Amino acid sequence: MPPAPMPDDWQRALVVAAHPDDIEYGIAAAVAVWTAAGKEVRYLLATRGEAGMAGVPPEQAGPLREDEERRSAAVVGVREVEFLDHRDGVLVAGPELRRDLAGAIRRHRPELVVTGYFGATWTPPGVTPAYVNSADHRALGQCVVDAVADAANEWIFPELTAPPWRGVQYIAVGELVDPPHEVDVSAAVEQAVASLSEHRRYLELLSDAPVEEQARQVVDMSTMTEDGRRRVGFRLFWG
Repeated sequence: MPPAPMPDDWQRALVVAAHPDDIEYGIAAAVAVWTAAGKEVRYLLATRGEAGMAGVPPEQAGPLREDEERRSAAVVGVREVEFLDHRDGVLVAGPELRRDLAGAIRRHRPELVVTGYFGATWTPPGVTPAYVNSADHRALGQCVVDAVADAANEWIFPELTAPPWRGVQYIAVGELVDPPHEVDVSAAVEQAVASLSEHRRYLELLSDAPVEEQARQVVDMSTMTEDGRRRVGFRLFWG
């Protein structure tokens, strides 16, 4: 059964990720489609990615990666990017992270909350050896799903000052293999490549290949189907 199109009966989305560049590894192509259609999309980053650049001390890497993320977001029409400033590499799925995410959901008041794939491995079932997903991704994703309910409940985190937000209609979790829902991103591929390319210093440390070449390979890998279509896949949950 082919994937169903993502619903579009929403106006404001909040895309939540662990690190700068996480969104650009696929989801940004869908963001470009949404903003082109007049939707308002905001980004929320749990960390500044300060532990993600080999040889670059965290006090230098954090501001650099924050700047790259803001420029990357602007390419796909996102004007508001918030950082929660949790420590990179050691996110913990628990009340502290849930509280901060719930507070952000209350502030931004989205109808759609989007986050990346947070399963244990990137590898399809039955394939070995498996590529383990980042501990930060696993911790964040579960907390994002839980924080939607937390944001709607005035008693779980009474210290939050913003009023409860019960307007989340959908939670969309990135899904690469057999996604139930998808966004056709054929018109947004070049924007997605340009968006990821803004993480220039980060990508330069990953490979000697030109930044734009790396970015195109990533976008192709994350959006191209076997029959040549371009899509970003999601698994959808009720908010």
